Amino acid sequence: MPLVVALPLAGGFLAPALGRVTGSGRWAAALPLAVAAAVLVLVLAMQGRGDEAAVLWMGGWKFPVGISLYADGLTRLVLLVIAVIGLLALVFSMDYMRQYTSPSLYYGLFLLMLAGMNGVVISGDLFNIFVFVEIAGLASYALVAFGTEADELEASLKYLALGAVASTFILVGIAIVYNVTGQLNWAKIAQAVQGAGGPSLPLAVALAFFLMGFGLKAAMVPFHAWLPDAHPAAPAPISAMLSGVLIKACGVYAVARIVFSVFGATETFGWVLAVMGVASMALGSLLMLVQADFKRLLAYSSIGQMGYVVLALGAAAVMQARGVSEAVVALAVFGGLFHLVNHAIFKSLLFLCSGSVEYATGTRQLKELGGLGARMPVTGACLRVAALSISGVPPLNGFWSKLVIILALVLGGFYTLAAIAAAVSVVTLVSFARVQRYVLGGAATAAAERAREVPAGMGLATVALATLCVASSLVMLPSVRGVLVDPAVRVVQAGLGRRAPQAAPVADVARPACPAVSGAGAPEPRLDKPAVPHPVPPAE
Repeated sequence: MPLVVALPLAGGFLAPALGRVTGSGRWAAALPLAVAAAVLVLVLAMQGRGDEAAVLWMGGWKFPVGISLYADGLTRLVLLVIAVIGLLALVFSMDYMRQYTSPSLYYGLFLLMLAGMNGVVISGDLFNIFVFVEIAGLASYALVAFGTEADELEASLKYLALGAVASTFILVGIAIVYNVTGQLNWAKIAQAVQGAGGPSLPLAVALAFFLMGFGLKAAMVPFHAWLPDAHPAAPAPISAMLSGVLIKACGVYAVARIVFSVFGATETFGWVLAVMGVASMALGSLLMLVQADFKRLLAYSSIGQMGYVVLALGAAAVMQARGVSEAVVALAVFGGLFHLVNHAIFKSLLFLCSGSVEYATGTRQLKELGGLGARMPVTGACLRVAALSISGVPPLNGFWSKLVIILALVLGGFYTLAAIAAAVSVVTLVSFARVQRYVLGGAATAAAERAREVPAGMGLATVALATLCVASSLVMLPSVRGVLVDPAVRVVQAGLGRRAPQAAPVADVARPACPAVSGAGAPEPRLDKPAVPHPVPPAE
């Protein structure tokens, strides 16, 4: 666990030094690629552990002064998404960043952002989540402004100002929780909430602060104002990281972990999430229709697509409180988490394709493009795959996750919400049909006349993501779903309803072996009777 943070953190400081010593952008890229590949290997080694959960005290220091790291099914799923998208974005960057000066500084900031996101996901206490959110945030502010043009600096300043507001909300929430419970370790906070019979009024206020802070990081409506400016300004690989993983790790994941694993989601808070999800879906999809800038259109689509995830999780909480079948609740949670994974894949691909288009033509204005399908066949094919996937066209991955969410809403009795989700998918299809018409079809414009296919590294990254758009549909198979997604579903489902989660003890894992929560020889947990793994410090 420590290495998934320590390696990119060390690489973030070494990459600029290596670039200065060698004076070569290629050599500066070698270290980040090696670090990202090593992190992916470590994350892959963590997969397939079912409901096993582990807590590690850094340096052997125990509670209450030690720093705890924690990994369960939800942790492993989000780490895998970050590792895959991060590596492919770096592969794309090798050729793309030749347009910019100081690539070694770019790679250093990229690795610091990667370390911050991984730290958020494996942190076992609230304050360290805040620290790692700040590490990822500070690196992303600088990366948005990396081109140092007026628009980029303005977008970065706006992002920084709103990010500071979000950080203040989060810090105030942490202060209230610590004042009430005397704890920062979120398993201990969960125990305190459970012992009190649920969140008190001060803790409910803290929860509202967390929602505002992490909701802003996730760019959920009405906290979305920074994202449409930041995406067009950032280099394309950074746009892919911001939309593909950062708004998930520092936003949606943090909300899910705090709401479901710490406080226990109530029906009221479920409705809050559902309303935010619907608002994000509606506003994001409608504003997407009128955008002329390719990357700005993709930014608004990110707001709309993440609304599906938040809607599914909120609806699951309401279903649980109303006594809907556990299987239907699990279906809603599965749909939300599956769409989170799918969105990371197809939205990262869309942003990398937009970067390829801009790299080849020098513009991202839709009406200045045209005829690129023939001149850039690899990029064009990948863009079509991504556009069909985000629009929910079968048999690509976006179709399956949207279908599961809509089906769960119908089975749960939320017919209006299901209709809205289906309507948003239709609007998305219309928007991306427009994108394909302007970018790939029609007569070639003056900008498109000089376009040629992008270098091999950029094409490799887009082809890999396009392949994943097809391959990730296999998650619908029970054997694949049971390994990758179902353990995360059970973690989230454990915190649903009005109850605070039961905390199961986890043995100290300072030694190499990571024990299973359920113990050796325990029966495999069923989806309709969720296991409840939580990182409780070992008994002293």
